[in-house]
Amino acid sequence: MRLHSGSEIAPLVFLGDCMKTAWFRLSVYLGLVVVFGGGMTNAQQSAPMAVAPIPPQLLNAKTVFISNAGSDSGLFPHPFTGDPDRAYNEFYAGVVSWGRYRLTESPAEADLVFELQLMAPNGPSNADKSKGASDPLPMLRLVIYDRPTHYVLWALTESIAPAGRQKTHDHNFDEAVASLVLDAGRLTKSLPNGMH
Repeated sequence: MRLHSGSEIAPLVFLGDCMKTAWFRLSVYLGLVVVFGGGMTNAQQSAPMAVAPIPPQLLNAKTVFISNAGSDSGLFPHPFTGDPDRAYNEFYAGVVSWGRYRLTESPAEADLVFELQLMAPNGPSNADKSKGASDPLPMLRLVIYDRPTHYVLWALTESIAPAGRQKTHDHNFDEAVASLVLDAGRLTKSLPNGMH
């Protein structure tokens, strides 16, 4: 067995000091990366997302024609009271309450066409929501067209919540129409003060 002399141990001690220094530098570097890298990640996450522009036709229009695209069958008189024009009449009254547009009797006279439809989509009841499916609830769909070009500028959809009683069905129907009126008014910057 051979004993090490002091001169052979010195390089090992020196190597140990280098390792300590290297580990210290690595620890400081990683600590700085975590501190400053995390701050950059937080700064990136808190930055607001860019907002896509709203077509100027929606903001500059003076005249609107409201089109009744109808209702799917099987919604009146149950689960909703009234007739298939109920959504159209309530939506029309909501737009009139804005006082923003002159409503026309013909689409040819309008800058925009608001097409309203009440739909009852087919599909499974109690679909598996964990897989991205949803219940096929009745919904109101508003499609806003640029009348001169006939292009769709925007579309809004409002589902009508399910209910067990006739009175609640009707309340949910009215709430969905009111929400659609509010959404369209916000989009077109048409709501009077206090309605936001």
